[in-house]
Amino acid sequence: MPAKKYVVKLPDEERAQLVRLLSGGKGQVRKAVRAQILLLADEGRTQAAIAEVLPTTRGTVERICQRYCDHGLEDALNERPRCGGPRKITMKVEAHLVALACSDPPEGRACWTMQLLADQVVSLGLVESLSDEAVRLTLQKRGSSPGRRSSGASPA
Repeated sequence: MPAKKYVVKLPDEERAQLVRLLSGGKGQVRKAVRAQILLLADEGRTQAAIAEVLPTTRGTVERICQRYCDHGLEDALNERPRCGGPRKITMKVEAHLVALACSDPPEGRACWTMQLLADQVVSLGLVESLSDEAVRLTLQKRGSSPGRRSSGASPA
């Protein structure tokens, strides 16, 4: 069996902090699992043994131990920022979009299309750019359908 790459040695103060975190009863599950990983690693258990005992994988155990060794306790316990930009469709934009979808379509059109709605929201200056798919997903989430006259299950 290969030697451990990242050996966790918790000072008494950090060990006590982790025990307090786990005994509090409230908190994030992921944070609690990370705390348990660090405590078990400090006891000298292998990554495979930790992964068997906890609801996690060996890769996660290794990453948490690596983050502790490289950056300290806070970085190992807390979530890192996720990729992706901020949401384009805020609550205000969503309200305008739903109101627009419920309004009469433009002159010469029988109904709103997703692209027409996206273009209209951009022309109103509510967002810099918007795709028709983002419009579709937003309206689907809200239960709106710009192509139908009735929102009921059967035609009027």
